[in-house]
Amino acid sequence: MDFDYSPRTHELRARLLKFMDEHVYPSEKALANELAANTAAGKRWTPLEVIESLKQKARDAGLWNLWLPKDTATIAGVEGAGLSNQEYAPLAEIMGRVPWAPEVFNCSAPDTGNMETIARYGSEEHRRQWLLPLLEGRIRSAFAMTEPEVASSDATNIETRIERQGDEYVVNGHKWWISGAGDPRCKVFITMGKSDPEAPRHSQQSMVLVPAGSPGIRIVRPLNVLGYDDAPHGHVEMYFENVRVPASNILLGEGRGFEIAQGRLGPGRIHHCMRLIGQAERALELMCRRASSRTAFGKTVAQQTVTQERIAEARCRIDMARLLTLKAAWLMDTAGNKVAKTEIAMIKVVAPSMACQVIDWAMQVHGGGGMCDDFPLAYAYAHARTLRFADGPDEVHRNAIAKWELGKYSAYGADAPVPITRGG
Repeated sequence: MDFDYSPRTHELRARLLKFMDEHVYPSEKALANELAANTAAGKRWTPLEVIESLKQKARDAGLWNLWLPKDTATIAGVEGAGLSNQEYAPLAEIMGRVPWAPEVFNCSAPDTGNMETIARYGSEEHRRQWLLPLLEGRIRSAFAMTEPEVASSDATNIETRIERQGDEYVVNGHKWWISGAGDPRCKVFITMGKSDPEAPRHSQQSMVLVPAGSPGIRIVRPLNVLGYDDAPHGHVEMYFENVRVPASNILLGEGRGFEIAQGRLGPGRIHHCMRLIGQAERALELMCRRASSRTAFGKTVAQQTVTQERIAEARCRIDMARLLTLKAAWLMDTAGNKVAKTEIAMIKVVAPSMACQVIDWAMQVHGGGGMCDDFPLAYAYAHARTLRFADGPDEVHRNAIAKWELGKYSAYGADAPVPITRGG
């Protein structure tokens, strides 16, 4: 593995860093003010003008759809950055330094994973109706999988039914933590449910495209994350109650849900982990600046031994997580997602836990300021802590890693399936 970035990545990193410095960081306060004004006006779920105006700047700067790999762009019939996972990963890190920044470049979850899913597994009509508007940033999407009644860390537990009735599928189920469903621009749900409960365990599930606004879709409430509601993107609890969609809206065919999910989640996990590394990197930067500017007990906080130990440990952990994630990306590019399954599971365990710890140390250095929104740390912590669930609980991935490792030495666990969970 070559640890240097490709010439194309070096070029895009330079342009992206410049864009972040000139446009994104200076807009953080304006965005917070707009959110506060919308809340006061009862328009909390209105798309944010700050982000919408930055999107046009990103387009003009040639920094749009950076995530889009060459094969997906070819299928969609559009131009894209054409980057490999390894080339895109450093760019995801830069965008991840500000949680809302990926949307500016049309590189945010769950849309990137949904776009890739529709491109790979959808029909020409699906691509025309949903993929092209998503690539253009005119609409948004959601991935409806997780359910409150079952442990969704085991996707075979999913109880939502997708039943064929003539030329239609009828969807019934109760979902929650459906990311992006609160956004008024969300126009389609990629929905996972059981089409044949009697089939073999990993052939029971299917995925179907459900247009938002279909009769029978009922949004119960937005869910907050450690007090943050994440509007106007949002995560919601919702019901599908006798929702009818054309039979042609099935993706790839009945019983292919797990196959689709495995193809979708590898790149999404790389993106999430690199964005988390970006958040951790920024937290370390803020920690160093704050520690150098505050005096306690006759010396700066930076001169306190405990602070120095944490800064050093944070530097080590961030770099280790980055290298492991880049290795996973490289292996996905050179050998495929299936071969890289252990590395993908490993980064999913390592990156969120690392980010949570580094951000927590940064919050501690900031004192009371770290607990409020005067600094971006509290929100970053809530986001990072969520991702210890969102792409599958740590415990599920550790279990799979252990089985695959044991499988090297015995028959036990050699064929453990890839964990299938909601994700980017």
